[in-house]
Amino acid sequence: MSGYRRSLYFVAPRQVVVREEPLPTLAGGQMLVEVVRSAISPGTEMVVYRGQVPRDMPLDASISALASTAEFPVKYGYAAVGRVVELGAGVSSEWLGKLVMALHPHESHFVAIPSELRPVPVGVTAEEAAFLPNVETAVTFLMDGQPIVGEHVAVFGQGVVGLLTTALLARLPLSCLVTVDRHALRRGWSLDLGAHRAVDPSAPAELRRLRSFFDLTYELSGSPAALDEAISVTGFCGRVVIGSWYGDRHAELNLGGAFHRSRMQLTASQVSTIAPQWEGRWSMARRLEVAWRMLQDLRPARLVTHRFAFSRAADAYDLIDRCPGEAVQVILTYDA
Repeated sequence: MSGYRRSLYFVAPRQVVVREEPLPTLAGGQMLVEVVRSAISPGTEMVVYRGQVPRDMPLDASISALASTAEFPVKYGYAAVGRVVELGAGVSSEWLGKLVMALHPHESHFVAIPSELRPVPVGVTAEEAAFLPNVETAVTFLMDGQPIVGEHVAVFGQGVVGLLTTALLARLPLSCLVTVDRHALRRGWSLDLGAHRAVDPSAPAELRRLRSFFDLTYELSGSPAALDEAISVTGFCGRVVIGSWYGDRHAELNLGGAFHRSRMQLTASQVSTIAPQWEGRWSMARRLEVAWRMLQDLRPARLVTHRFAFSRAADAYDLIDRCPGEAVQVILTYDA
């Protein structure tokens, strides 16, 4: 095993580099994982890539590898899949050679303890396993939105997590499932995944016709302006689930009109926690089990539009930034 690894660093707004650095020394209870695939999040990671993260908050306090702030240079990413290639003292030999997924930044090798690794079920490929964080996020959105039989539901934003959320919602007996996205490729995929209708928000007349129509609306576009649109199409006593992370960008909302009397609920949803109403029966482990099952049912690898060698990671991020209508799920490969 080489004594070095390659690691991706965000070094400035819209600048990433791959650096070679010494491998950490294994301590007792630790394992070395050699990464084979990692997925770039076209939503959350773009906030970091563009330098839009509030400087006074950690990237993700719930994940040890991401507990630092977003001051450049910084490592980021949370969908790494690889094989355990070396064991520290006290680690069961059953781990050796096992395919695992971890919420870890993009790099060729990393050190972890067993509780930080999620063994990949038999029959799931490394590329499919890289979708697990977004599938788990989609499961969380459904838990927080609590869609009801016969409801009218809208999903703003059909990036990876939006498409996965649409696919899960399409399994329910809804009266109407509408997606909203400005990119034709994504709208087409949302229909393939079970949406009844796909709307282009650049045609404002379409949204005006849907005003106050929906019982439940998801805002997953990553665009602050879309939140006001999501509120406008939600009806009396409806629910708006906000899954987007806007970073340091502000959402300007018109709350002085119909919203004041609407009794509408706005809910912030994020996968790092479980809402208190579920905690009596649900644990993170139970939700993870459901996410693995949904991943195996959905087979989301069909959403991969591009694959880049890890050495070309800068090109991958540039493509996502410049051409969101073409790049949906981009995968980094670590083949020698």
